[in-house]
Amino acid sequence: MVMTASRTDRAADRTSAVQKLVERYDPAIVGLGRPQARLRLVGSGPAPWDVVIEGRRARLETAHGHPDAELLADEGTWESIVDDVRGGMSAFRSGRLRIRHDLHLGVGFLAATAAPADGQLRFRTVHAAPGRISTMDAGTGEPVILIHGLGATKASFLPTIAALAPEFRTIAVDLPGFGDSDKPLRGTYDAAFFARWMVALLDALGIERAHVIGNSMGGRVAIELGLQAPERIGRLVLLAPSLAWLRARRWAPYLRWIPTQLGAIQPAPRPIVEAIVRHVVPGADEEWTAAGIDEFLRSYLTPNGRAACYAAARNIYLEEPGGEEGFWTRLRSLSVDALFVWGRRDSVVPAAFAKHVREAAPRAEHLFLDCGHVPQLERPRETHAAAERFLTLGRLDA
Repeated sequence: MVMTASRTDRAADRTSAVQKLVERYDPAIVGLGRPQARLRLVGSGPAPWDVVIEGRRARLETAHGHPDAELLADEGTWESIVDDVRGGMSAFRSGRLRIRHDLHLGVGFLAATAAPADGQLRFRTVHAAPGRISTMDAGTGEPVILIHGLGATKASFLPTIAALAPEFRTIAVDLPGFGDSDKPLRGTYDAAFFARWMVALLDALGIERAHVIGNSMGGRVAIELGLQAPERIGRLVLLAPSLAWLRARRWAPYLRWIPTQLGAIQPAPRPIVEAIVRHVVPGADEEWTAAGIDEFLRSYLTPNGRAACYAAARNIYLEEPGGEEGFWTRLRSLSVDALFVWGRRDSVVPAAFAKHVREAAPRAEHLFLDCGHVPQLERPRETHAAAERFLTLGRLDA
C-alpha cells in the first residue's frame, strides 16, 4: 500500500508539473491560425499528455487521437522545462527536446510558455495586401527579413533568429504557398511574385527599409527585392541562392505548357510521399533535417501547397539566363550591398557559380564554407558571424 501510494504521489506530481507548464501559456505569443490544436507531450511521465489549445485557452488532457504536433523529451528534461521558464527553447536548441509534425505549433507553444522578455520569440499572421503571411520574429533593432528555400518554411531560420536577435529585429517568413501563409491556387510563384508579397509585408509591418537574408529560392527572392525595390532594402545575405541555369534546359519547351494547378488534384498518400522524401534527402534522420521534412510534408500534402511547390520549382528551372530581361543581364544592375555564401559541397547550387556572379556583380562579397546547400543549419556559427558582420559593416574584412 505504501508503494502504491508513493507511485500515485509521483504521478500526481508529474501531472501537477505539466499543468504548471500549461498554465504559463500566453496566447498573445503564437498565432494559432486554426480553431483548435492538439500537442502531445511525450516523456513527461509514464504516459503522454495532450495539451489542447482552443482560442486563447489551453488545457491538459489524457492523450488520445492524432496530435498536430509532438514534443518528445526525457523526464529530466521536462522537469527542467517546467522549472525554468526559458528551459523549453534551450532544450529544443540543444537537441534534448524534439518536435515532430508541426514545427510552427511546437515552437510556438514553447515560446508561449516561456517568461515574458524583451525580444521574445513571437508568431504572427500578418494581413498584407495580397493575403496572409505567417511570420516568426524576435529581437529589436534594424529589421532583417529571413526568407526560406523551396519546400522549406520559416522554421529553417530558427538558429538564425537565435544568433541575430540580440542585435537585430529578425522576421522569418513563410512565403506564400508554403508553411502557414496563404496559398493562392493561381499564384505565379516566381521571384517577382514572391518579391511583391515581401514588399507588401514590409508595408503591413510599417517597415520602410530592411536587410534580407535568403536561402536557396529565398536567396533568389532576396536578389529580386534588391533589383525591384532597392530603396526598401538595406543589405543582402544570400545563402546558396538559386540562380538561373546556364546549361541547356532540355525539358523547358514541355514544362511551359503543363499547368502546375494539376498538383492540386494529384493524389498524394502521405506514407508514399514521406517514404520517398526520407529516402532521397541526405541525413533524413538528423534532427533538423527530420523536422524540415515534416514541415515540407505539412505543406506539400495539401492541394494548394503541392501546386505552389510545383510552380515554384518549375519557375526556377525555366528562368531565362540571358537576353535583355534575363537573370544574368539584370544582375548587373544590382546596386545594394550583397554577400554570397557558398557551400563547397553544395550539389544543388555549386560554388562554381561564384565565377559568374563576380562577372555580373563585381561589388558583391563572397564567403566559401565547408557545407552543402543550407549554411545556416550546417555551419551556423560561421554563417551567422559573417551575416552579423556584413549587415553591421557592409563588408567582411576589418
